[in-house]
Amino acid sequence: QVQLVESGGGLVQPGGSLRLSCVASGSFFSVNGMGWYRQAPGKQRELVASITSGGNTNYADSVSGRFTISRDNTKNTVHLQMNSLKPEDTAVYYCYARINYVSTNYWGQGTQVTVSS
Repeated sequence: QVQLVESGGGLVQPGGSLRLSCVASGSFFSVNGMGWYRQAPGKQRELVASITSGGNTNYADSVSGRFTISRDNTKNTVHLQMNSLKPEDTAVYYCYARINYVSTNYWGQGTQVTVSS
């Protein structure tokens, strides 16, 4: 019912910034929660940030104060502004969208973020 298309990943220097975007499209009544997970090789997948349809946000302790999640409900789009990036932020970042009406989570294909000199 939902397709998620991500963009904005890339290679940045430590201390740099990136802005990830994810657009949800398809046949669905409404999108509830949206957010971002990340996974580095050999590590567990980590919830980075989430945002409800009402705009309530949550962040992992490791990114709090550096990352900002936002969404445009009219466009079913979620963004992740990442500032003061660190090498440990290197991972594949996955966008998700929660459709409570069908009790289903949808995932993007992932976008690589590499923080290195």
